[in-house]
Amino acid sequence: MATAPIEPPQRLVSSLSGDPDSPARQWLQALPTLVQQRLDAWELTLERVHAPGGRSSLLALVRQQDGTPAALKIPVPGRRSAHEAAALEIWDGWGAVRLLRSDEESGALLLERLQGAVSLRSLPEAKALLEAAGTVRRLWVAPAADHPFETLAGRAEEAVEALRTAGALVRSAGPLVDEARELGRTLPAGSDERFLLHGAFRQGKVLAGERAPWLAVGPYPVVGERAYDLAALVLDRFEDLMAGSGAAAAVRRRVAKLADSLEVDRERLRHWTLYRAVDTGVREAAVGDRRRGELLLEFAAWL
Repeated sequence: MATAPIEPPQRLVSSLSGDPDSPARQWLQALPTLVQQRLDAWELTLERVHAPGGRSSLLALVRQQDGTPAALKIPVPGRRSAHEAAALEIWDGWGAVRLLRSDEESGALLLERLQGAVSLRSLPEAKALLEAAGTVRRLWVAPAADHPFETLAGRAEEAVEALRTAGALVRSAGPLVDEARELGRTLPAGSDERFLLHGAFRQGKVLAGERAPWLAVGPYPVVGERAYDLAALVLDRFEDLMAGSGAAAAVRRRVAKLADSLEVDRERLRHWTLYRAVDTGVREAAVGDRRRGELLLEFAAWL
């Protein structure tokens, strides 16, 4: 049982600081009560709320009734978190954090405790990429015919329209946006692969554990081809890659190395990486970190 007030981390509060009448803000106001309800229902003892935490969920470090450490995750309601539990159940701890319990109504997840302060980003780049590739490979499994997950074709179709809208705010990126939109329309139809993908894979989403050295967390699951997941690894720590000499050649070498190591088609990986770099870069430049967005667009141009 909690003995201290439950305060959402400032990063989460700031990320949901829009319309006070929005569902997300209403959820934030009810969050302390939601956490306490899960603590009581699952007989958990609160140690502390993890900070700075993320922008789309609250994570609390807890103890189960038998004293075993665990982590309680309460996500912001919405489609992004809707199928996280289903994906974790399928993986059952193989390459990913183990799901201990879930509550469909609140979206709450009780997860095995990992070392939240130690991710693959703490490793040298070459070692981090090697471990990340080995981890994401474990997650690529064939889903059941009646799986609940959205498809990559559906996700890309929606993103293409959003890309058009955001791209209008970054006019200098016009040709790249046009190319990325065309890739978003054509790439999903060009592959017969149907794997369950993490969907938001990157080095910071792979944490150190006791049961296994490295385990993935925070999936945004989608069904499609592996190159989509792998594209995020090509983009990982791209700022470091761009700061070195011969950066454009280094980018192309990274694509080739990752594609070959995981038996993914190089050209499709290059195209998915370009698409994801432009998609993220345009959104960052339009409404977020403009400098980072422009760097991502420059990265995409090298592809």
